[in-house]
Amino acid sequence: MPAEQEGRVHCRLDELLEARGMTLTALAQQVGITIVNLSVLKNDRARAVKFSTLTAVCDALGCTVGELLVVRPAEQVRPGHQHRP
Repeated sequence: MPAEQEGRVHCRLDELLEARGMTLTALAQQVGITIVNLSVLKNDRARAVKFSTLTAVCDALGCTVGELLVVRPAEQVRPGHQHRP
């Protein structure tokens, strides 16, 4: 993947959990996914995500994939740097 594309997809899991008063632990239990795997997603370190995982997380949070994952403009992301808005 070209350097300018690295880090453009941002997972809004923190914001969605906070808005719903839910913890990562509670989400993991409800969805049946390990906290470690959810943390990888939450911290924008996931390289791939199964559709079944996205569906389960969105169902549990009552959101859409577009609310969970957003693509930032390339100019907002420095190559090799994890930027959190």
